[in-house]
Amino acid sequence: MTVEKTLLEIKKDLAEKKISSLEATEATLAQIEAKADLGSYVTVCADEARAAAKEADARIAAGEDLPLLGVPVAVKDNICTEGVRTTCASRFLENYVPPYDAFVVKKLKAAGAVIVGKTNMDEFAMGSASEFSAFGPVKNAVDPSRVPGGSSGGSAAAVASFQAYAALGSDTGGSIRQPASFNGVVGLKPTYSAVSRFGLVAFASSLDQIGPLARTVDDCKYVYDVIKGHDPMDSTSAPGDIDRGEKFDSLKGRRIGVAKEFFPSSLDSGIKAALDKAIKFYEKNGAEIVETSIKSFDMALACYYILSSAEASSNLSRYDGIKYGRRAAGCKSLQDIYYKSRTEFFGPEVKRRIMLGNFVLSSGYYDAFYLRASKARTLIKNDFEAALSGCDALICPTAPTTAYERGKQADPSDAYLGDVFTVPVNIAGLPGLSLRCGADADGLPIGMQLIGKAYCEETLFSLARIFEREAAV
Repeated sequence: MTVEKTLLEIKKDLAEKKISSLEATEATLAQIEAKADLGSYVTVCADEARAAAKEADARIAAGEDLPLLGVPVAVKDNICTEGVRTTCASRFLENYVPPYDAFVVKKLKAAGAVIVGKTNMDEFAMGSASEFSAFGPVKNAVDPSRVPGGSSGGSAAAVASFQAYAALGSDTGGSIRQPASFNGVVGLKPTYSAVSRFGLVAFASSLDQIGPLARTVDDCKYVYDVIKGHDPMDSTSAPGDIDRGEKFDSLKGRRIGVAKEFFPSSLDSGIKAALDKAIKFYEKNGAEIVETSIKSFDMALACYYILSSAEASSNLSRYDGIKYGRRAAGCKSLQDIYYKSRTEFFGPEVKRRIMLGNFVLSSGYYDAFYLRASKARTLIKNDFEAALSGCDALICPTAPTTAYERGKQADPSDAYLGDVFTVPVNIAGLPGLSLRCGADADGLPIGMQLIGKAYCEETLFSLARIFEREAAV
């Protein structure tokens, strides 16, 4: 089937005129319709995609060669798209149509990509299961009775079920890597500042990062190379050369760190076995395995939820029913507008995090929580830098479990614990890549995470490519 080809395969077929972009796009749209029950998309851009595909075919016929010319891709619904609604899976933004494209969307369009739709997610990217969407939950592409992970669950499920050749997601505490793990695809959280956040609806501005999801390591790298780079519209965007990693095809001389904190005794036995096998693969093929430690690891989860909730409460305060977002009916005063609009249009998880953020920033608690978390952040960053000083990368599980049953995680703290291996990477601002390294007894994918030095994405891609190509998983 056309839709089951990798991004690089369909790119080659398009360039050689074995298939037209319109044919590839129609096949993708048909797959989206066939897999609609997964809930991967909030908005399908069928007409816009067909028009873009026809234009791509004309450009290919004229001899143009752009990185993604004619390739159908998807974009998470918290990334602005001019003329196409961007809802953040929230009733508050249900009818919002941005007047501009996000930087990464401009880059996709400049590369010739055909955007087929906006993918479903946890509301305002707050969640780890893609069950907190105002437009219905997303289902796991491997087993629809399970969650797809979050918050980029729609992007991961779309890629895994052939509803797009690649997709963009956002990652604040694991929201690309955990869904990639649960659906058996490849997902990259780039170094903070390597990809512009201009046009990304903010959750926690010091942690948010846009990145790609794809079915192979090379596809993921290909999309990352398109969207990375400096953007003067983002004050945190890194200027100049950000490619500090190495491309290699041999593991000889490579050093991979194993931090004991990432492998607690409570870790699921199936996940531990899969990671042990992956570590042995690297060692057998020439890499040196280095024991190391992230001493501040136990602080990371609490630190993350304090900092991210504080930033979320600040960022989401703009949704007032006046200048930003919908307004509830029957309001009689300014206070009424605030109260009724936020009560009616924010979902339960968003409300929970806003309240937590307001609490840790409030008078009398700021020093005890937010200030201490800010100091802990520095410790975590320093510990990662120390652990990586003698290594090319660290290896660990992406998530402590495989995909669990939908509707089963009633206690929010259980869901938060699912981010335990991913949130430290966001706090440290480092790149993290998740790829499949096995399956559990139920056949559900197990993901491993490779963590690298700042701007060393190329090193992670090389380590992942060798594993993907040569390890039998």
